Amino acid sequence: MTPSLPDIEALVRIVRHAGDIVMAVYQGAIDVRSKADASPVTEADERAEAFIVPALRALAPGIPVVAEEMAARGQADSIGRSFWLVDPLDGTKEFINRNGEFTVNVALVHDGSPLLGVVGAPALGRLYAGVVGQGAWVEDAQGRRAIHTRPVPAEGLSVVASRSHGDAAALDRFLHGRVVAQLVNAGSSLKLCLLAAGEADLYPRLGRTMEWDIAAGHGVLAAAGGGVQTLDGAPFVYGKRGFENPHFAAWGRLPAS
Repeated sequence: MTPSLPDIEALVRIVRHAGDIVMAVYQGAIDVRSKADASPVTEADERAEAFIVPALRALAPGIPVVAEEMAARGQADSIGRSFWLVDPLDGTKEFINRNGEFTVNVALVHDGSPLLGVVGAPALGRLYAGVVGQGAWVEDAQGRRAIHTRPVPAEGLSVVASRSHGDAAALDRFLHGRVVAQLVNAGSSLKLCLLAAGEADLYPRLGRTMEWDIAAGHGVLAAAGGGVQTLDGAPFVYGKRGFENPHFAAWGRLPAS
């Protein structure tokens, strides 16, 4: 049985406020430290997470929370059939480099799949949200509008790849034999949102990611008509031990099996 969904507008407000917290740090000096796995962390990650986690507990009491910095400290909640996945600052390298392509990600997962996702891109003035089975939308300076994935154009795939991570040779091997019209680089979970908005068709990820990196974007994408698969075409599942992802491909329109 699918759980009752939390108030999506309340969740949007949480993500927006977390974005304001991130931007307050972004506009000043950025102090960068390294975690145990050598990945960077900033005050923005920690302050945004410190706001999001209790806000989610108040919004949906009883639903466990797994957030990136909590997990790094070994303090993530024990998960159940439903749980939150939170990345308070996805694209920390983009944040440090001040290119604007970083996001605040919150997803609700049930039975291994995202039910909903909210992705805020505060430096870009943009927010994406989606509820699976109900649709997806983007909100920016022009207002709020529905978004949908698109069929692959006749000229070929528009492929998005990571701006800060990636193996060019592995990507070339994955794309061999496919008709590719263009390759675009983007940071953070924005890559999944580009697919959801019908601005791209395929995002292969052939490097290390964690569940909180992609769950919110996956939720938006699934609500917009797309999906994520492992490289052998199997469904992508959340709640894995250690929360580390296999390599995957995100599609605006999933290939026919």
